[in-house]
Amino acid sequence: MADTASSDKFDGLRSILGANGYLDKAADMVPYVTDWRGRASGKAAFVALPSCTEEVAKVVKHCAANQITIIPQGGNTGLVLGGVPTTAGDELVISLKRMNHVTEVDEQSYTLTCEAGCILQNIQNAASDVDRLFPLSLAAEGSCTIGGNISTNAGGIHVLRYGNMREQVLGLEVVMANGEVWDGLKGLRKDNAGYDLKQLFIGGEGTLGIVTKACLKLYPKPTIIETAAIGLDSPEAAIKTLAELRARIGDAVVAFEIFPHQGLEFVLKHIEGTRPMLEGEHPWYAIAEVWGFAGDEQLKDRFMATLAGLLDDGQASDIALAQSVAHRQDFWRVREEFAIALKTEGAGFAFDVSVPVRRIPEFIERAAPKMQAILPGIRPVPFGHAGDGNLHYNMAAPLDASEADVLAKKEEITRAVHDLANAMDGSIAAEHGMGRQKAKEFTRYASQVEQGMSRAIKAALDPSGLFSPGRILE
Repeated sequence: MADTASSDKFDGLRSILGANGYLDKAADMVPYVTDWRGRASGKAAFVALPSCTEEVAKVVKHCAANQITIIPQGGNTGLVLGGVPTTAGDELVISLKRMNHVTEVDEQSYTLTCEAGCILQNIQNAASDVDRLFPLSLAAEGSCTIGGNISTNAGGIHVLRYGNMREQVLGLEVVMANGEVWDGLKGLRKDNAGYDLKQLFIGGEGTLGIVTKACLKLYPKPTIIETAAIGLDSPEAAIKTLAELRARIGDAVVAFEIFPHQGLEFVLKHIEGTRPMLEGEHPWYAIAEVWGFAGDEQLKDRFMATLAGLLDDGQASDIALAQSVAHRQDFWRVREEFAIALKTEGAGFAFDVSVPVRRIPEFIERAAPKMQAILPGIRPVPFGHAGDGNLHYNMAAPLDASEADVLAKKEEITRAVHDLANAMDGSIAAEHGMGRQKAKEFTRYASQVEQGMSRAIKAALDPSGLFSPGRILE
C-alpha cells in the first residue's frame, strides 16, 4: 500500500473532514490498525476522525457512493479484532475519539447524554460530579469509549447487580448505512411505540450502523462500600460463598470475582506495586463487594457476620476486609491487571465464555484435562465474573514451549473450549463480542434459524455490506 492514500475517491473525504479530521499516511495510522495487545495488525486506506454526527453521516454517504468499506472504531481496546482492519488495505477506519463530549446530565431523570467517543471513566466522573452513579466498570475504563462499550454490549464487574451495557442504554443516535441519521435519543424508561430499535445496535459490533450518541441510565451513588478478599479451596467453595452472600445480603452484593493462585502469582511477578491480598497461599481467591445507601448503616455488620460465618464453617480459609479506599484499590488492582500480567507472561490463549453460574466449577474441572491432553504443561488461569457466569478462560503456555508450539495448537484448543461451553448451555462470547476472531464460530454454533434471522437483519440495514464485513457473520 502506498504511504499516502492516492485514490481520487478519498479527496471528497478530505474536504468533508478538514485538515485535522483524517489520517492518510501509513505511519500515522498504526495505532488505529493494531490490536492493543500487539498480536495482530492490519492496514487501512484512510482513517476518518469526524468531529460531529453530521460529518459521520457525510463520510458514510461518500463511502456508500464509492464502495469504500467502513470499520467503526472506539477506543480500540477490543479483544476480538472487531475494530481492527484486515491486511487488505482497502478499508476505511472511522474513529469517533474526537466526539467525546457529555452533552447533558439530567439529575432528576437520572440520565446522561453523551457522544460515542466519550471515555468510560469520564462518564463515570461526570455522573459522580452530580452525586450519581454510572455502574459500568471494566479494566480498560480509562481508554475504552462508550460507543465501543455499546457496540460490544460490554459487561464488567457490576453485571451481577446492574446488568450489561444493554441495561444502561435508554436511547441512541445512529448513522445508518445510507448516511441517514436515526435519532432515538429519548431518555424514556417506558416506550412501547414500535420495535425497540436501539437493541439492534447494542452488541451489533458496528455491523448495522454507527452509534454516534447515547442517552444512558444513572443510579443513586452508593454511600457505603465494603470490599473483602476471600481465600478459598476450590471454585465450588467460591460459588457456595456467592450464594450465601446473596441469600443474606441480597442485591447489595454488586461484584464477585474469582481467580486461582497461579493468576495471582503472574500479577505479583509482572505488575509493579501489587501485593498479596491475604497472608499465606490459597488455591483460589474471591473479591466480594457490597454497596449500601442511606438507611443501610447495618450493611457492614451483616457483611462481616456473613464472612465470619464462612470462616467458622470452613467454607473460606481466610478473609480480609478493606480498611481504606487505598486498601480496596489494592484488592481491585490485582484483579484488573490480569490481562496485562498474562500478556507479559508470554504466549498463551484467552477465551471469553459463559455458563450457568452453578456450572462454573464443572467447566473448570472438565476443561483442565482437555487442555493438558492437547498441550501438556499448559497453565490454565480461569478468572472472572463468577456472579454472572462469565469466565475468562485464559492459559499461559508451558514453560518449555516455543511460540510455534503454542500456535500449532490454537485451533484444537479453541475447539475444545468452545465445544465445552456450548455443551454446557453456555456462550462462546460472554462480553467481548465476536469480531473477526469468532465469525466462523457463529456459523458453527448458532442454529440455522438464528443465522437466518441475523443475516436478514444485516441485509435489511446494510444491504451493501458497508459496515464491518467479516465481523459476527462471515
